[in-house]
Amino acid sequence: MSEIKEKEFRVVTNVTVRFAGDSGDGMQLTGSQFSDTTAWIGNDLNTLPDYPAEIRAPAGTIYGVSGFQLSFGSEDVNTPGDLPDVLVAMNPAALRKNLKELKNGGVLIVNSDAFDQKNLKLANFESNPLEDDSLSGYELHQVPISSLTANALEGLPLSPKEVARCKNFFALGLMYWLYDRPLKNTEDWIKDKFKNKPEYVEANTKALQAGHKFGEMTEIFTTRYKVEAAKLPKGIYRNISGNEATALGFLTASVKSGLPLFLGSYPITPASEILQYLSSYKNFGVKTVQAEDEIAGITSAIGAAFAGNLALTTTSGPGLSLKTEAIGLAVMTELPLVIVNVQRGGPSTGLPTKTEQADLLQAMYGRNGEAPVCVLAARTPRDCFYMAVEASRIALKYMTPVILLTDGYLGNGSEPWRIPHVNELPDISVKFRTDPERFYPYLRNDNLARPWAIPGTPGLEHRIGGLEKADVYGTVNYDPENHDRMVKLRTEKVKRIANDIPDLEVDGDEKGDLLVLGWGGTYGSIKDAVNKARKSGLRVSQAHLRYLNPMPKNTGQVLKNFKKILIPEINLGQLAHLIRSEYLIQVEQLNVVRGLPLKVNDILEKINSLLGGGNGK
Repeated sequence: MSEIKEKEFRVVTNVTVRFAGDSGDGMQLTGSQFSDTTAWIGNDLNTLPDYPAEIRAPAGTIYGVSGFQLSFGSEDVNTPGDLPDVLVAMNPAALRKNLKELKNGGVLIVNSDAFDQKNLKLANFESNPLEDDSLSGYELHQVPISSLTANALEGLPLSPKEVARCKNFFALGLMYWLYDRPLKNTEDWIKDKFKNKPEYVEANTKALQAGHKFGEMTEIFTTRYKVEAAKLPKGIYRNISGNEATALGFLTASVKSGLPLFLGSYPITPASEILQYLSSYKNFGVKTVQAEDEIAGITSAIGAAFAGNLALTTTSGPGLSLKTEAIGLAVMTELPLVIVNVQRGGPSTGLPTKTEQADLLQAMYGRNGEAPVCVLAARTPRDCFYMAVEASRIALKYMTPVILLTDGYLGNGSEPWRIPHVNELPDISVKFRTDPERFYPYLRNDNLARPWAIPGTPGLEHRIGGLEKADVYGTVNYDPENHDRMVKLRTEKVKRIANDIPDLEVDGDEKGDLLVLGWGGTYGSIKDAVNKARKSGLRVSQAHLRYLNPMPKNTGQVLKNFKKILIPEINLGQLAHLIRSEYLIQVEQLNVVRGLPLKVNDILEKINSLLGGGNGK
């Protein structure tokens, strides 16, 4: 009997792994379980789920490939990684679609059972890449995952189809072994998930353990990897996605404001999860309505705001277009309302499951008439929590609609989140108008906000609606001078929010050769690119806008302190357009619209080209 050779442990600081397979192979589940376990042991991480647009494309085709990429490490991790170090490909289509992005010399683990003639043909392979030497540039590991799973589950009362579905847990167990992760978290998850189907608990647990055991027993892997825990600030952490963080942010705002939370929404990818998460918090008094369309979703929220609720509506891309007229109604009625747009690739139906940043100008201007709204943008998955609270605070304080922009990458991506103490969050308590003495529905305070008098309050009966109202008195009014005054008051109210938001912070020198200015989900890529540029001796700073309308009061001065401004965006230059028109300065652009997050190296190359590789040293 041959002895099992002891495997070498290699310590690494950062790894990027991509799981890829058919949409029925459970790659999202595999990736999320690996992420949760990785967060539990203390690594910093960032994830990028990559769903196919088709609900169920033909099995084995490239269109049906689902992927999940995560980067994890013992140091700060700000992005899901440009290119994977490790690719787990469950079939030829997954290999075909993802191989071009695997690093040269990267680890490639394939389910060799899936490489039959049918699947090779579906993936457009003329020959079997496992046999034709085309993968010689990678560390290839052929693992018969399907048959090993079937062997492990032999004798269980499952159909062949049910057995095949367990192969993702075999792959997960193998990856846990390779990167020294414990099995217990996933074993506990399996017990809870399938608590009413004990045969599934046994099968998936056995498959997971078999994958781990295979790693121990086989000799095809000679090296294991260890990634130490990251040094994060003290606190209680959990792994959280942007959509869940958004939902929890609004739930928190509801508690902090003392107002019941109402969400009127129509399901749309990738925003639907916010509705799903909030619908599970009925014990907090949360009311969620799955409306018949986008218009009903937002108008029900406007009604809820009139009745004294913290009201919001959620959507994505084309859904925001449908809500346009009602946003104008919210502007005219001057009621607090938050509209969340989890941006996706467009126009029209576009790329439903992919990310983009192309709704900024729509959020700024996409309404008839002069209809200004406050526009905010989260920059990381966990920042979605804080910006949801902030959007609520501003909406309630200024009695105005607020559009909160996130995107598909932020909404679906996840990272560790230190759960804040409630005292760390702002007080956003609300006082309804109850005194009928000298009550006028459009009498304004110092913030130009009108009083919030909810229906049924004695003596405070008043009219709201889409028709123009008389200043102070709130009656329907068509007087030209009154309309001019009301248009300017509504605009000035949004402008005054600038007095109530933090200055734009600069990461790096306050003055220099180049400032990389971003907004939204490009934060992590810009941060990593700027850090790499600095390490090479370049004088580069970073600033990231979370407040887009109004922008922080010091924005113009920050920009003028730098010789050049670079704005990377996943659109064709929408923030660049706003900056040029508002501050009358020239900016450099980097615009890549692939439905994916910007790559660190793309930004770094642009920085190097602008600074000539040696400027500022």
